[in-house]
Amino acid sequence: MIQVDVQNQSTLKGLCRRDVLRRIAQRVAAGEGFEEDAEVSVLLCDDAFIAELNAQYRHKTGPTDVLSFPQEGMAPGVRVLGDIIISLETVTSRCVEIAEQRAEVKLLFCHGLLHLLGYVHDSVEQERVMRQKQAEYLDLTDDAAWLNYPAENGGSGQSRGGGVRAVGRR
Repeated sequence: MIQVDVQNQSTLKGLCRRDVLRRIAQRVAAGEGFEEDAEVSVLLCDDAFIAELNAQYRHKTGPTDVLSFPQEGMAPGVRVLGDIIISLETVTSRCVEIAEQRAEVKLLFCHGLLHLLGYVHDSVEQERVMRQKQAEYLDLTDDAAWLNYPAENGGSGQSRGGGVRAVGRR
């Protein structure tokens, strides 16, 4: 079972329910055949914080929507998968309606969790696989499971953030 620890350091509240993220984590774990006890930490933040991480670890300027930091550690009896950081400020700048914002947070969490489980999207084929998995686990169409945000609408013109492979341990 994957335990999900959520902390909201964002100025924005009410876009994420812990129980919803826990259910998504269980669905992903079941679909991936992941049966270990594990822990994932989720940090909800604003753009300034995620922009610092994006610059430090990905050498990219500005905020992104989601970052994931895999960890290779064991708490007593529990594998620590890593951390998922989601910018709620970026979410609200891209999605107008509250229901869209909540759906986007779920999608970003699923995306980050798949990175922690080893998925990447460095090629068209890898992106296709991640998109299909996100669609399956969230009951979405393939198109809804992977969005590219045009730069003129506040996005970077590129797809989702990413996983960071070489990050210090907890």
